[in-house]
Amino acid sequence: MSDAMGKWPATIPGAARAAAEQWPDAPGLIVGQRTWTFAEVWADARAAASAMLASGVGHGDRVAIWAPNSREWMLAALGAQIVGAAIVPLNTRFKGAEADDILRRSRVKLLFAPADFLNQDYATLIAGEALPDLRETVHIDTAWEAFVARGSGADDAAVAAAFARLSPDDIADIIFTSGTTGRPKGALTAHRQVTQTFGDWATRVDLRAGDRYLIVNPFFHTFGYKAGWAACLLRGATIVPMPTFDVAQMVRQIEENRITFIPGPPTIYQMLLQELAGDKPRDFSSLRVAVTGAAPVPPALVERMRRELGMSNIVNGYGMTECGAIAMTRQGDDAHTVANTCGYPLPGIAVRCVDDAGNDQPAGTPGELLVRGHAVMRGYLDDPQATAEAIDADGWLHTGDIGTIDAHGYLAITDRKKDLFISGGFNVYPAEVEKLLTANPVIGVVAVVGVPDERMGEVGKAFVVLRPGTHATEPELATWAKANMANYKVPRRFVIVDDLPRNAAGKVLKTELRD
Repeated sequence: MSDAMGKWPATIPGAARAAAEQWPDAPGLIVGQRTWTFAEVWADARAAASAMLASGVGHGDRVAIWAPNSREWMLAALGAQIVGAAIVPLNTRFKGAEADDILRRSRVKLLFAPADFLNQDYATLIAGEALPDLRETVHIDTAWEAFVARGSGADDAAVAAAFARLSPDDIADIIFTSGTTGRPKGALTAHRQVTQTFGDWATRVDLRAGDRYLIVNPFFHTFGYKAGWAACLLRGATIVPMPTFDVAQMVRQIEENRITFIPGPPTIYQMLLQELAGDKPRDFSSLRVAVTGAAPVPPALVERMRRELGMSNIVNGYGMTECGAIAMTRQGDDAHTVANTCGYPLPGIAVRCVDDAGNDQPAGTPGELLVRGHAVMRGYLDDPQATAEAIDADGWLHTGDIGTIDAHGYLAITDRKKDLFISGGFNVYPAEVEKLLTANPVIGVVAVVGVPDERMGEVGKAFVVLRPGTHATEPELATWAKANMANYKVPRRFVIVDDLPRNAAGKVLKTELRD
């Protein structure tokens, strides 16, 4: 079972230009009561690129965006990419130390961050940090127009020259993913990889020209950026971004903007079903496609989405930062297939299932999933050792995920070889959380495990051994954690213990802690 690889623009800005040429007057972006056509989006992106050049940003530089979903986020990304810079998206839940580490190692020259998001000026979180490469922080919510005014506008000849220099093999983005070593690693992805992978992804999930795509997933994540607005540019679908998730706002968007396409975790669709069963009449008749992933989907939910929400196409999939999209189910797959598999590989992507010795497993037998093809990242930023550990000499990316491949080529994830858990759709690596927690002066030793949670899928539980002569309560530990790490990483439960179970070699037995 296979599909043919599609022919797509070679760069992400190239997709924006192609959309402007193919659908110039079609609505490309809707924010509030304002609509921009694809031609206007492309003109605004070029104006942003001119301002990038005026600000000293050019080919090979890095521009970070630490902000919620917005028109300005997308234009900052396109403007930077037009002139050959790579973007470094930052999770809006990051605290100062987490952002500082990524900004420093990426050698970011220009940072876009809000002056006020959730009552926080993000620039103050990194004030006083040693960031020798960072020239400036631009308040993306209050100073965007002033930033754009630095340039010479959409018709700046210097922009055309910079764009002409852009290569499909230039790095488009550096997205940091945590790891079992406790130190986030920056995955390098080139433009051609993004447009090929997510153009084919959009075909598989049936994203069409004229669709209205409500982007609930954050732009700092592959799901909101590459499978979000970039896919819309490739297919001619209208981009409707949501800055933060809010059920009432989601309902309003669906009804007022006639949304057809919504990706997200299963909880989103459960909330829509609850709204439908409420006292107030709801019109969800425009909904056509649901794309889910990152959490199990009960077959009964798939059936209810089709029957009650009228979503004729419900697909599930599998991807990771290091390889974008890997596999998706297809239109017409039954509820059991959508609920229990991640689909089959996208065009040009090969997947193997191997045992610990690297031997291919028979159909249906669990093993580690290895992936090879055009979508696999170029490597980790400034970390050849980690790159070599992740991608072997034959080009196979070792995902660390344990799964099966059935006789029809469909994948299913059964376990995770790497010590991580998924909370609310975000990968949480216990080693990273443990490293952050040990900065607390009262914590001597800590072990974090993932435990089941009805709403989030899994949440962290931390077992803490206090340092001699210190005292702390579980609420105090939780308060400290909330102030020093992204919320999704914060363990939901702290347990203070005298010691941790260990094997003969001194390794903490996390299986016993989970039990």
